[in-house]
Amino acid sequence: MELLNWDQRSRLNSNISLTQTELIDFLVHVAMVRPVFIWGAPGIGKSSLVERFAAGVGLPCVSLLGSQLAPEDLIGVPQILEGVSRFCPPRTIARAEPYCLFLDELNACSHEIQKAFYSLIHDRRLGEYELPKGSVVVGAGNRAQDSAIVRPMSSALINRMVHVHLRVSHRDWLAWAQENNLHPAVLEYIHTRPDHLWTQPPKHEDTFSSPRSWHMLSDALREYGPDAGESVVEALAHGTLSPDHATQFKAFVKQKRSRFRLSAILDGEMQWPHEPQDRDLLYFLSQAFRAQLLKELPEHRESASGGKRDLVHRSKAALRSLAAISLEMAQMVVVSDPSGTLPNWYLVEVVRDLPRLAAKKE
Repeated sequence: MELLNWDQRSRLNSNISLTQTELIDFLVHVAMVRPVFIWGAPGIGKSSLVERFAAGVGLPCVSLLGSQLAPEDLIGVPQILEGVSRFCPPRTIARAEPYCLFLDELNACSHEIQKAFYSLIHDRRLGEYELPKGSVVVGAGNRAQDSAIVRPMSSALINRMVHVHLRVSHRDWLAWAQENNLHPAVLEYIHTRPDHLWTQPPKHEDTFSSPRSWHMLSDALREYGPDAGESVVEALAHGTLSPDHATQFKAFVKQKRSRFRLSAILDGEMQWPHEPQDRDLLYFLSQAFRAQLLKELPEHRESASGGKRDLVHRSKAALRSLAAISLEMAQMVVVSDPSGTLPNWYLVEVVRDLPRLAAKKE
């Protein structure tokens, strides 16, 4: 039995991925005729997406968690009938009406369990039990690169399914979040910083941001209601999100409750916060300032006309006043990092008008 690890598989199609909305449509057309396996990082909504798909096609969804399965959970226990042994599948699987069988964390189960899935996935059969006509089989699993518990999958099992990769889309998630009444602070923050919806899970044991963790934070904030003070928001954010995102979310909530607004600062109607106790707020507003520039400034100077040129002028004035309070944070606005790089023509103008920002940070 040949076993393939994630690195071997990812060389073939790691760049081919679908958003949540695209994957729902994919399942409607493909999963009805062939088993589908969904690859994706933890917490990005694979399980809820399959449940939504099943509800959309009118099928009950039965979930099995591969990491917690034993062989008898699939093939059942033997019974003696008329002197002949017979294995009886569990009631959760042995149904008379068609349903969607969701094999979650399929690549986390043992090789013995994986072998038990061969006939279930390919022939829709377990021993003498056959899935009702119209039933659907969908599998899902995390990736080894996400520090998740995974085992190599055999080539025989891989070859029995159609594979697809799920990627996070902040637009799809925000649409879902609004329909499900998530906390307004969470919705507004992700709208402002969509790049914070998900981050690569760390190799060490630490919290990290994902659609699931933002949902958990929303539930906790809803439970607290308006009584969630600054220390509570800080504790909840650091208990669910990546450390940097937690710090910025706390500052975002503080900014919402204060008088400071980035738009007013850019319009010259308000000054940057400069009190020592507002250092976290200044950091958040600086990051939001950078995110707005990355989003709105065009790649080429020729495209910067009208409102864009006005933004350039206002942003340079805001950078000047920010540098007077904290040169480090002003430099942070214009420096390149994994979130992106500001257009070269804009950086040239900034360095020309504000040469202090070109100095290396100590």
